[in-house]
Amino acid sequence: MIKAIPLLLALAGTASMAPVAQAQDAAAGHAKAAMCIGCHGIVGYRASFPEVHKVPMIAGQNAKYLENALIEYKKGERKHPTMKAIAASLSDKDMADLAAYYETLGPGSVKTVAAAPAPSAEVEALLTKGNCASCHGADFNKPIDGSYPRLAGQYADYLYVALKAYQTTDNPRIGRGNAIMVGQVAPFKHAELKALANYIGSLPGSMATVPQAKFR
Repeated sequence: MIKAIPLLLALAGTASMAPVAQAQDAAAGHAKAAMCIGCHGIVGYRASFPEVHKVPMIAGQNAKYLENALIEYKKGERKHPTMKAIAASLSDKDMADLAAYYETLGPGSVKTVAAAPAPSAEVEALLTKGNCASCHGADFNKPIDGSYPRLAGQYADYLYVALKAYQTTDNPRIGRGNAIMVGQVAPFKHAELKALANYIGSLPGSMATVPQAKFR
């Protein structure tokens, strides 16, 4: 395995993309968010595809990452029927504005929780094997670049589904097609990916789900 390419870059899948050129307008994004709140504006909302899991927290996520993710859904590089349909209806400007808006909705600081748990020896070995912190930061909350996602405190079941998506090939409805990350995640067993997802999800983070009522 090439140590310089971190495992959890799989969750970003955007590092090789050129910088997004669209100007972002958070206020305009607020007016365009109605299609998002049905899932991302309900605390604890669960999706059933491709398996039951909480939809990711995106309030407070890096705008550049969110924008690039929408672009990938629109292009089909990320496969998900619902997200593809939504992204297909958006212009480049729409995606930039929505991403900027959701970045502003975060709590602004790491949630107050007990000290971050130390990883088990098994998880520590997996984190080292994947060289995860080199892009996502030592606390997994301050990526080295905005094109990488914040991971700390994200729902563990979503992180697990996202990682497994890079191990899914030849499926028209499921998977993420970044060639580098397909190769990077391939050597890991599902149990190892789940252990990583559970640990990262347990860390204090700065993302949130903003209740739907706050959009009104």
